[in-house]
Amino acid sequence: MTTTAQATTGGLTNADALEAVLAGRFSCRSFQPQLVDDDTLRRLFTMAQRTASWCNSQAWQVELLGGAAVTRLSERLMAHVPVAPENPDIPGPARYKGVYQDRRRACGGGLYDAVGIPREDKEGRLFQMLENFRFFGAPHVAIITSPTALGTYGVMDCGGYVSTLLAAAESLGVNAIAQAAIAMYADAVRDELAIPEDRSIVCAVSIGYADPDHAVNNWRTAREDVDVAVNGLPGS
Repeated sequence: MTTTAQATTGGLTNADALEAVLAGRFSCRSFQPQLVDDDTLRRLFTMAQRTASWCNSQAWQVELLGGAAVTRLSERLMAHVPVAPENPDIPGPARYKGVYQDRRRACGGGLYDAVGIPREDKEGRLFQMLENFRFFGAPHVAIITSPTALGTYGVMDCGGYVSTLLAAAESLGVNAIAQAAIAMYADAVRDELAIPEDRSIVCAVSIGYADPDHAVNNWRTAREDVDVAVNGLPGS
């Protein structure tokens, strides 16, 4: 008898296929302008809808933007961010320390190295930071929100949804990046998109097709060894 774990698709086990998706996925930071076709978008978000959630509450609500709507939100943020304080619905980390700060620094340093911006180039670093609010040129942007009343559990469920969405995109040959930076200016996003006050803005996910010629898309972040992340794993 073939179990679910042993099931095969196209000669690969489901586990092999999933492993390939997870290994291939990366945060795309430069997109081509080409739109993703409607059928692929619908399949992508239908797949993400299978995300597990606390009591099956399915806390996520998504505002999917494309074309001119992406441009309008980007222009609003590009005007707002340089002159306004951060105003998130969900507080950011109080601080990074220890290994978390080490990983954060390695990520930031690797990004700037990939695009050739030295540490002392403050103007270049500001320009690269603002790419978040240009959505890296992506033609589609999904704004993920959670009911404020569901608190941490709603946000946690949205995190699971985002993870599924990113993996589903990779499986469909689509590229994406989750962006917490957008949530730091929740007031401007809420006003532009008329998002109700009873929903917290969690993050954005920019979606499209990677620019293969941009150096940033050849850079990858590292992952901690599984035996460090998981205590008690067999074979450790």
